[in-house]
Amino acid sequence: MELLATAATAATAATKPARPLYQRARAPSAAELADIPWLHRLDPIERQAATRDLKVVQVAPGELLCRIGRPATFWFGVIDGLLKMSNDAAQVHGKGPRAAQGVPITFTGMPPGGWFGEGTVIKREVYRYNIQALRKSVVAGLGVETFHWLLERSIPFNRFITQQLNERLGQFIAAREIDRLTDADARVARSLAALFHPVLYPGVGTLLRITQQELGYLVGLSRQRVNEALQTLQARGCIRIEYGGVRVTDIDALRRGP
Repeated sequence: MELLATAATAATAATKPARPLYQRARAPSAAELADIPWLHRLDPIERQAATRDLKVVQVAPGELLCRIGRPATFWFGVIDGLLKMSNDAAQVHGKGPRAAQGVPITFTGMPPGGWFGEGTVIKREVYRYNIQALRKSVVAGLGVETFHWLLERSIPFNRFITQQLNERLGQFIAAREIDRLTDADARVARSLAALFHPVLYPGVGTLLRITQQELGYLVGLSRQRVNEALQTLQARGCIRIEYGGVRVTDIDALRRGP
């Protein structure tokens, strides 16, 4: 039985956009601004400055938003879609160069509501990872200078960034544990639970729009094996498989793994 396959073809058929990302960027809509979790915490002057600086762009499946070795110019957040953070430059359809050094590793996925790269932006470093779209995604970016201006000025913004860094640390510690799991069902369960993180990914809610193929890219398993694991997790009452996605029904059980 094929599950969650509604967008599999689109996710695996990367298209080459006509123009670079910066040329396709635009101002965010009112609805997109409403989906940015930290924006409403700012005072009117800060919110106005941030809104004026924010840019939004649509990223095609397989397209790289951030590339290893490039300087950070924006702090990014996912408005819609699904991204992955990895050290592998290979495209989602299986072509392209391998990572320059070491074994290709997927660090995490970024579903809607997730903002990322604050550590790199704070230190004004080059990227040590690639950010790639697994499906057509809408991504917002705040310029580095505005980011630092808010960091210097806004206590609520500082609290948001501190919480992000703290939660991200816990996420990557958990990811190391997941990498050591040999049980595929447990890998899928724990990886899914990480994508339902209420602080890092507030836009997900209880329903994650994801295909088997996309989850396989994040977990490092075949689509068939992911399908088997999802069936097991559903039978145990952890999730409910719905049209085009997964709904969590017992997040604590999902975090423990089967």
